Amino acid sequence: MRSRRSRGTRRHLTLGGQVLALQLAVLLVVVTAAAVVFLGQADAAFRDDRADRLEVAAEGLAGIPAVQATLAADAPDTQALAFYLQTRAAYVDARNAYLTDPEGRILVATDPTRRGERLDLPDDAAARAGSGDVDDVAGRSIAAWVPVYGGSDPVPQPRAPEPVAVVVLADPYPPLTERLSDAGGDVLVVLGIGTALAAAGSWLLARLVKRRTRGLEPAQIAALADHREGVLRSIREGVVVVGDDGRVSLMSDSARELLGLVGPVGGAGDALDPTGRRLEDLGLDPAVLDLLQGTDEVHDAVLVAGDTVLVLNRRRVLHDGRPAGTVTTLRDRTELLALQSELHARESVTETLRAQTHEFSNQLHTVSGLIELGEYDEVGRFVERLTRRRADLSDVVTTRVADPAVAALLIAKATLADERHVELVVDPGSALPRLDPDLSADVGTVLGNLVDNAVDAAAWAAGPDAHGVTAPAMVRVRLALDGPAHDVLVEVADTGPGVPPEQADAIFRRGWSTKPHGATGRGVGLALVHVLVQRRGGRVTVHNGDAPAGEGGAVFIARLPRAVAGTGRTDQGVQQA
Repeated sequence: MRSRRSRGTRRHLTLGGQVLALQLAVLLVVVTAAAVVFLGQADAAFRDDRADRLEVAAEGLAGIPAVQATLAADAPDTQALAFYLQTRAAYVDARNAYLTDPEGRILVATDPTRRGERLDLPDDAAARAGSGDVDDVAGRSIAAWVPVYGGSDPVPQPRAPEPVAVVVLADPYPPLTERLSDAGGDVLVVLGIGTALAAAGSWLLARLVKRRTRGLEPAQIAALADHREGVLRSIREGVVVVGDDGRVSLMSDSARELLGLVGPVGGAGDALDPTGRRLEDLGLDPAVLDLLQGTDEVHDAVLVAGDTVLVLNRRRVLHDGRPAGTVTTLRDRTELLALQSELHARESVTETLRAQTHEFSNQLHTVSGLIELGEYDEVGRFVERLTRRRADLSDVVTTRVADPAVAALLIAKATLADERHVELVVDPGSALPRLDPDLSADVGTVLGNLVDNAVDAAAWAAGPDAHGVTAPAMVRVRLALDGPAHDVLVEVADTGPGVPPEQADAIFRRGWSTKPHGATGRGVGLALVHVLVQRRGGRVTVHNGDAPAGEGGAVFIARLPRAVAGTGRTDQGVQQA
């Protein structure tokens, strides 16, 4: 248990400690290298100085005539030679001195016990003077050797002098401890100064790094980086972090997919890595760029990027009270909005049934009252009028719209609009055949959202004008096939306040709506219409109608190709008989 606790509480070196340890290790290596270089230089200086002095002393001894004559005799006087040798060795402080024969065998030495031994001299030592390192009894030594010439005799015939011996003076190198002690003071001074500088530099560097890393140690930073990667890969929402300089600090893979950054950025061969790039260089849609560049906080903003409906939230990042950038999250709500639109269509049917129930209840009350009054003929005429009115509405729609789902949607929307005192009119020029189920569903979604938007705008704008004249609230719908490809054309006009011309393009991307401010769900329907139309390869536009003609409100025109973009599949609609 104790060992587990000790292992669990083991602490790593702090950043400052790690930097200090690294610098001390580097300093130790530098000092060791400097010491090696110093020792080499000391050996070279010792060798140069001693070799010259030893060689001069050896030459002086070899040039003494008495020494030459004694060595040339048949029985040399070793005592006399030892005296000369000791005197010359003492003069230059040589540790060892030798007189050897030309083969290197010791004849006379300052250490008498070595007489008869051989010195490891160069092969040409008896021919010419020199100096160098030799292995002596005291270890590696610097030695100088000079040949001694003798034996010249002018009688009876002159002869050239020959080498009869070799003078060797040797001095061992100082021991390592002595050489280190000579350099110890300098080494300690360098080591002390380096340690002080390393400690001060480590403290300053650790303080600077900690300030930049919010006081986190390297192990904590590594753990946070690992956790961040895990979190970013596990969440479906896109995350975009933008610094206060407008450069991308972080963009998750899901954010790249949602924003359509799936190809090279900035040109051929340029790797797709938004990190460190400015937002303007990523080729984003202007509406997306505007939202990502902002600094104010945004909550649940609707944004259309390509064929995707996004919900965006943005928060500011502050450090010590100063702005440090923004964090933006992106959520794909395309499928959710499609389901929401379908649910809204179901709610429209429910509202239609409720409105019809209310209307039928009132009509039944009227019939009951007429029966109590005995007005049986009037009851028949009243029921006939109601039947004709309902049949007229169904006939108007079904004769112009052959697709059952779209026709039923129009009838339901007409009933709801009537309850809000808005007249829904099907344009006489409408002619829509039966459609493929997928295309019919898309047309129903587009038509339902545009009609709901138009009814809201027309009902809100209804009322007396400045002259006291009340203009009727009306929504006009035209459905037809247009162009050589027989694209489905959906046109919805209303008598509402219209759309500002400068915002004609922004209403599909920024959640703008013709509804009054404060209405719920503003702009979701228009964003969904834009996505559905764009997915089929079509387009949707808006402009304001003709005010003198009573249609001064917004006019939305959506064109849906019968062939889905990128698939080549064409709707095989049944032409109207």
